[in-house]
Amino acid sequence: MRVNGADMPLNGECTLKTFLEREGYAIDRVAVEKNGEIVPKALYGTEPLTETDRLEIVSFVGGG
Repeated sequence: MRVNGADMPLNGECTLKTFLEREGYAIDRVAVEKNGEIVPKALYGTEPLTETDRLEIVSFVGGG
């Protein structure tokens, strides 16, 4: 799988939510594009991932 331009092993079947949690992302503070399409947060728990997927993950950071 490719995440933000870098190859990353998927390590078995999982959903997008499981992957994000495992990698330490705060789900409420990210937006995810899978294979060129934005994934709605409501689908993170059911969106399957495969070794051929391409993800772009953007984290929102507060500040001022």
